[in-house]
Order: sequence, then C-alpha cells, then structure tokens
Amino acid sequence: MGVLDGKVVLVTGGGNGIGKETALLAAREGARVVVNDLGGSLTGADEGSAGPAETVVRQIRTAGGEAVSNSDSVADYRAVAGMVTQALDTFGRLDVVINPAGILRDVMFHKMSEADWDAVIAVHLRGSFNVARAAIEHFRDKEDGAFVLFTSTSGLIGNIGQANYAAAKMGICGLSRILAMEGARKSIRSNVIAPFAWTRMLESIPVKDEASAERVRRMQAGMRADQVAQLAVALGADSARHVSGQIFGVRGNEVVLFDQPRPVRSIAALEGWTPQSLLDTCLPAMKSDFFDLSASADVFPYDPI
Repeated sequence: MGVLDGKVVLVTGGGNGIGKETALLAAREGARVVVNDLGGSLTGADEGSAGPAETVVRQIRTAGGEAVSNSDSVADYRAVAGMVTQALDTFGRLDVVINPAGILRDVMFHKMSEADWDAVIAVHLRGSFNVARAAIEHFRDKEDGAFVLFTSTSGLIGNIGQANYAAAKMGICGLSRILAMEGARKSIRSNVIAPFAWTRMLESIPVKDEASAERVRRMQAGMRADQVAQLAVALGADSARHVSGQIFGVRGNEVVLFDQPRPVRSIAALEGWTPQSLLDTCLPAMKSDFFDLSASADVFPYDPI
C-alpha cells in the first residue's frame, strides 16, 4: 500500500532532477504517472527530446508501475491541456499535478535581455498557470484535486543574477495562494515547495575558488532531489487534505515552513503624512524592522541536515 494508491499524477519536468525523482516515487507509492519532460537544455534554448521522459517511464514500467510519457512544453497552454487529456484518456482520471519543470537564464538585471526575461517567465509562471488552468475544471467537477507547485528562495529571499527567476517564483506563490482559497469549497488544495537540491540547475553555479568548490561538494552530498520528492508526493496524498495554501522548503532532511507576508509594523499620523514627515519620522521609526539584503545562502548558512 502506498500513499498515492489509485491516484493518477501528472509530473512535469519529470525527465531529470526533482521531477524524475518525484515521478519514480509517485509510482512506487501506487500512482499511475504521466511523465512530462520537454527534454531540452537548462536554458530552454533547444527543441528538446522525448528521450528523458521515455527513459523514466521505462524505469517505472520495469519496476511494475504504470506510466506514459509526454514531451510537450509547459509554456504552451494547448500542449498542457493535452497532458490532462492524455491522463484522462489513458487512466480515466487525474488527481494530482506536480510541476517542478523549469529553466534558468541567469544574468545581472542590467544585462538581461527581453528574451531571457520572457523565456523564464513563460516556463515558470505561465507554465504554472497552464498546468493549473488545464486541470482545475476537472478537479472542480470531481470536487477533489491537489496542486504542488514550485517556488524558490531566489524569490522568497533573493539571489543576485536571478531577477527573472525570482519574479516568476514569487508569482507562483501568489497563484498557489489563490488556488487554495478558491478551491477550498471544492476540496482542491495547492501548496508550493522551495527546493534545495543538487540538480542540473545548481550545476550551473560558477566555481571560482576552493571555498566555493567545497560548498558545492557539501550541497551535492547533503541536498538531493529525492529528498524533495518525498514532500511533493506526500502533499498529493489524501492524508494531506488539511494542508493547503502553504509555502514549504526542503533542504536535505529538513522541512521548512515559510511565513507569508503579513504586517510587521504600522505607524499612523492623524494629520496625514507629507514626504518630509515620512522621511523625518515614519521611515526612521520603521528602520529597525527593515529586512536586509541578505541572499538565500546568508539566511541558510549552515550545512544541510
């Protein structure tokens, strides 16, 4: 018996990294799986290949599971609608959508091209819209369904050189929150995961000195894709029906629950504010509660657990 017995799961980006480990684990936990992967490069600049998704499907079938492959792009709404149709035609239902598909085009913002911005937004934010919108009516009709979307500490906290990625990932948090709120009456839930895992995305990090090389070695050993897959699969289980609208992180064997923006401090002026009084009084009074410009590695400076 597995936590996903009888369920049908669509996993995007399922040919590599977190997506691959999630697809394999979902199958081991009893799900029938639609494994989607464009089979493209990390930057999304090439046409892709059906090979990665088909390889994972063969692994699932060899282990006795049921799966089909799909090599379309999550950035194409019609293609994503086809993934949902494929699940329904092949397995008769769809219960869970897990969407770790992604690309990177890291560059300092003052050097970022429109193409770099558009490509990352299209795959991450538009892709998350596509998979959610394509499945939501089916979920509403059967009054059950789960979305597991993926954010990043690049957005939640910040990383230099990733303005496009950070913007898309923060947008996904907002999307998931509304999906959870609007879906509650129909037993539809949505959560997001900020993963820490050594995948080909992290392989793109430049190694400039021995200190950074050592940090990379610790990341490889202590933050694995299969550790992230455990929570992604768990959030699709019936036992997680009470969990929705949350932002999680997975870092090695550590599961993090992130806070969400809420008021920190409020200052009122009964006579109203002017630019000068804001500069003289309001902003200085709030200064001790300002957030600094720390990057993700500064907030999580310790080795993975």
